[in-house]
Amino acid sequence: MSGQMTVPGALTTDLYEVSMALVYLREGMTGEAVFDLFVRDLPPRRGFLVAAGLESALSYLEGLRVGPAETAAFADALHRPVADLEPLRGLEFTGEVRAVPEGRVVLAGEPLLEVTAPLPQAQFVETCLLNQLSHQTAVASKAVRCVLAAAGRPVVDFSLRRTQGIEAGLRMARLGSLAGFAGTSNVAAATAYGLPAVGTMAHSYIEAYGDEEAAFRAFARAHPGPVTFLVDTYDTEEGVAVAARVLHDLGYGPGCGIRIDSGDLGGLAVRARRILDAAGLPEVRIVVSGGLDEYGIDRLVRSGAPVDVCAVGTRVGVSADAPYLDSAYKLVSYDGRPVMKLSAAKVTAPGAKQVFRGPGLTDTVGLRDEVPPPGAAPVLETVMSGGRRTAGPAPLAVARERLAADLAGLPGEARRIDDPVPPEAAVSAALARLTGEVRRRIGDRRAGGRARGATGGAS
Repeated sequence: MSGQMTVPGALTTDLYEVSMALVYLREGMTGEAVFDLFVRDLPPRRGFLVAAGLESALSYLEGLRVGPAETAAFADALHRPVADLEPLRGLEFTGEVRAVPEGRVVLAGEPLLEVTAPLPQAQFVETCLLNQLSHQTAVASKAVRCVLAAAGRPVVDFSLRRTQGIEAGLRMARLGSLAGFAGTSNVAAATAYGLPAVGTMAHSYIEAYGDEEAAFRAFARAHPGPVTFLVDTYDTEEGVAVAARVLHDLGYGPGCGIRIDSGDLGGLAVRARRILDAAGLPEVRIVVSGGLDEYGIDRLVRSGAPVDVCAVGTRVGVSADAPYLDSAYKLVSYDGRPVMKLSAAKVTAPGAKQVFRGPGLTDTVGLRDEVPPPGAAPVLETVMSGGRRTAGPAPLAVARERLAADLAGLPGEARRIDDPVPPEAAVSAALARLTGEVRRRIGDRRAGGRARGATGGAS
């Protein structure tokens, strides 16, 4: 396994995208469409989101093509002759994408991505774009909160065994690195993305020996570099004492550690630190793991527990407390005509947009071509034109720098782990005017339709 993630193909879509695209093509509805992808509301206990998933979304768009095999598969799914699906053959993405670069902080209601393309193309890609950006943004946002909670202590990813699929595990490792994690246990991801590979040992290893000291000494013989011993298989304090004796006897010190994976992590860390210091091993680190996420890390840090490294797994890899986003991909303009949705609790704003960011993450959602407010700069960038990227994939280090800059400007109440207060983006006067105009136009048209219906359609 190379560790590289699979790029979704044309069949990775919902059937209704195929059905709609077919109608558009048959009816000649190929005018320019603009779709916004955004998150309506932040999940509970989130003060912000971190944009992620763009790179895999762009790879999908660049490789999209409906060939004979895909056409036949669509025909089979629709129980139609292949000839009926011929209008779809050759469909590929030739449009423009403007997006928030990976690593930037985003708020509710702000476009993460905006697609401008012929209507059949822009419609067809909805499902896959939502899949890529929604999942990865949710996980990246969870991972960043772990880094904030750790307050400078390294955080590492141990999530692969519990993520919902191998692909999700690869993405978690990459997103953890974007968020500032120090390493991953996932060897495939470490190889693919140039990340530090980290790991210790399992309880089964200790149990196989039946004796902690024998297990530790054998491990040290096989791994002459820095080692980390798992000390909580039987009695944690006794395990720490055994580890300290082995490390002292072998002359191991800097870079070595002990890992506590269960029980009262904070209390056990305090007692472990005393044992290690008494053995003359103040430089041996204490690694904690076992059901940790930002909430557990925050409690440990605020308690003053002498924890040096935090390893996170299941709860972060699946973003357990917020495993999905209330994301949407909505048409905002077709053939030069701004459009909007008026459904209860799901109203959308019309027109192609831009997010203008001022100091302190004071954001304004406005129209694409309007002048930014004083001191503000546009957030969405053109990342694809004519169906091709405008630049190569950005290194993770660049995304980390973007994230660090945005976090520095984010209000402290939004960065809080418990009870954060998310900033709210303002709406520009120009966008508000357009929204009112389109709403009135829809109202007038519906009223006219009702009037014609009441008179039998007479003019």
